[in-house]
Amino acid sequence: MADLSSKTALVTGASRGIGRGIALRLAADGARVAVHYGSNDAAAKEVVSAIEQAGGNAFPIRAELGVPGDVDVLFTALEAELAGAPLDILVNNAGILDPTPVEELSPEAFDLTFAVNVKAPFFITQRALRLVPDGGRIIFISSAVTRIASTFFHYTMTKAANEALGFTLAQALGRRSITVNSVAPGVTDTDMGSWVHSAPGLKEEIEGSTAAGRLGQPSDIADVVAFLASEDARWITGATVDASGGMWLGPAAE
Repeated sequence: MADLSSKTALVTGASRGIGRGIALRLAADGARVAVHYGSNDAAAKEVVSAIEQAGGNAFPIRAELGVPGDVDVLFTALEAELAGAPLDILVNNAGILDPTPVEELSPEAFDLTFAVNVKAPFFITQRALRLVPDGGRIIFISSAVTRIASTFFHYTMTKAANEALGFTLAQALGRRSITVNSVAPGVTDTDMGSWVHSAPGLKEEIEGSTAAGRLGQPSDIADVVAFLASEDARWITGATVDASGGMWLGPAAE
């Protein structure tokens, strides 16, 4: 395990799914974790409680993303908790997945997805740069759909935008030894990935198209994030790490 003691991390969208897994893992490695969430107070409190019961340190931050003033609300609460301390690790995980077919997508739905998945992480990162010290870590949670054609059209566009922002920021912040990377999960067994259980045989089809032969779990992604947040990953920046278990690499092995 990485040693993240004395570090503070902000994980957006940390009340469930991959974000929850990341928050738990970073806390287990010693970081104090700001558990950001949009609306589910009970879920966020459960994550904080789980971290504290395991001997870790965490606090909740409520801020709905994709609405006016979202970043101000988030950082007002965060900076009050930090009380002048730095923010060492930023994990931009929060996002929404709208499966509406391209033929039916409305401009309003398109704008909302981009507001939550692209605009919010951009301005969260912009604001965080005031708090992130030299040697800090910024990590975007992307998706394997940026290399695999899928039916999630505008969602794919948002994740590609975040990857582009990641390597561009890596260049800009490199002299400060701040690394910026993206992690691209495949289909992961979470609430957001529940569509995989929506039709008979779909889960088996997805598993069959993955080299590892199973769906991803939040802990699979969290372990990669923890490595990138650690000192061991100091020489990795501007990269997108595929954490899909080898999804859609080619014909299934016999």
